[in-house]
Amino acid sequence: MRFYSIIIPVYNRPEEIKELLESLTRQTFTNFEVLVIEDGSKNKCEDVVRLFKDRLNITYYYKDNTGQGLSRNYGYERANGDYFIAYDSDCLIPEHYLETVELRLNADYLDAYGGPDSAHESFTPVQKAISYSMTSLFTTGGIRGNKKSITIFHPRGFNMGISRFVWESTCGFIIPNMAEDIEFSIRMMKKGFKVGLIEDAHVYHKRRTDFKQFFKQSYSFGRNRINVSRFAPEELKMAHFFPTCFVLFSSLTTLLALLGIPFGLAGFFFLICYTMAILVDASIKNNSIYIGLLSIVAAYTQLWGYGIGFMKEGIGEILHPQKQIMQAMLKKRQAESK
Repeated sequence: MRFYSIIIPVYNRPEEIKELLESLTRQTFTNFEVLVIEDGSKNKCEDVVRLFKDRLNITYYYKDNTGQGLSRNYGYERANGDYFIAYDSDCLIPEHYLETVELRLNADYLDAYGGPDSAHESFTPVQKAISYSMTSLFTTGGIRGNKKSITIFHPRGFNMGISRFVWESTCGFIIPNMAEDIEFSIRMMKKGFKVGLIEDAHVYHKRRTDFKQFFKQSYSFGRNRINVSRFAPEELKMAHFFPTCFVLFSSLTTLLALLGIPFGLAGFFFLICYTMAILVDASIKNNSIYIGLLSIVAAYTQLWGYGIGFMKEGIGEILHPQKQIMQAMLKKRQAESK
């Protein structure tokens, strides 16, 4: 039976981590410790963590702000487990989670894994709509924990597990943010580690609470994808260009449709069909037409945010390349891990 170390970086989110820790007290598998890494927060969660001292094997650490990737490293360095699991502080963990992981690793071992995220029944309609958009084949291609994904699955930092040996062999994350989890996943695979999806090891990820915040997050995701390509150019796939193409296509066709040009009218009809497909799919999955309507807003918010961020960072890379700097950083980290 493995001993797991759960690493939770947190930044100014004491109330959210309270809900996360509460969910961990209900795990059916109990052979684990929890390390909370306070990443330079002003609004600290130390008092919240103290409330769980009698209910969890938990340790609190405070450090200067370095970003979530390097904060996870900080936790890995101090962990006692055979296997490390990282969560974002805004997650809720189903009670069967660790039991599910233990059974899967016993049956078909993975050196590292990721799990999907989904919407909890307590989430607001906006959060459910955003959760739909983040996991739908109509928007992300299902890359966030779906067997039907159109691209290679890479574990994400909000729900990621790695063995101690992986940590010792890689030295963990090399960048603090900007898709640090995708870069780490790619590097693990290149080293030959067995990495995969444990589909039943899902978490409830609360996401953003309004569309303005979601746009900013999606904008960052778009920029992050270009950042990943600086470390691994071969990982930039055609699917990653879809949001930017969508922004350009929807803008152009809408303009041409207003001018009465046939191509624009045909393109605008396609957008209507696409929008209706989202409405029907989201309404069925959430059993709510209202959430279906909100999912349309979420999908367009995500695609436009990601597309604009991707385009801006891509143009910046062309004008002021940083690829060589990033690859030098990677080589240095690889040398340190040998």
